[in-house]
Amino acid sequence: MWTYYFSPGSCALASHIALEEAGADYRAVRVDLRANAQRTPEYLAINPKGRVPALVTDRGVITENPAILAYVAQTHPEAKLAPVDDVFAFGQLQAFTSYLCSTVHPAHSHKVRGSRWADDPAAIEEMKRKAPFVLADCFELIAKDMFAGPWVMGEAYSIADPYLFTIAGWLPSHEIDIARWPALADHFRRMSERPAVIRTLEQHRASA
Repeated sequence: MWTYYFSPGSCALASHIALEEAGADYRAVRVDLRANAQRTPEYLAINPKGRVPALVTDRGVITENPAILAYVAQTHPEAKLAPVDDVFAFGQLQAFTSYLCSTVHPAHSHKVRGSRWADDPAAIEEMKRKAPFVLADCFELIAKDMFAGPWVMGEAYSIADPYLFTIAGWLPSHEIDIARWPALADHFRRMSERPAVIRTLEQHRASA
């Protein structure tokens, strides 16, 4: 059995949904970020980065959503969460999840965790001001050039979908209405109705 470390409201929701979609044999363990549990010696022994998510497998620990999502899809091919037999299509999928991880997520974080990048209060305030504009530009690009529809990669649901759903859930905190992008709004609605998503959100609410 795997062990999955997560925190409610964090990006760990993405891989958590994928675990549910795959029917993986795992247990979920909450890391209380508000209590700084991610910095305890016990958790740092699991993930020295002091972040969530982290997936403990029989072969070791995997961190970072793109890696965990790909691992879940590759170890559960019957769930058809990624085109694991098509090298190019799988590369395109990884390009999307990597964009969310490397660009879109940091755009959000500049509003809520500006102290990671600056100590000057004025600089932190400027990051807070700018973050919604950068995030909206990211979603504009996704809607225009990256989202195939009806799912991220086209007709087939994949590991990219819970990741997009997770980050789209942060838009209201930036006073951004996803209705600006009708296809993405429809995607968010349909994701919200998936049984695996409902089950995962219930787990997060129960542990919050």
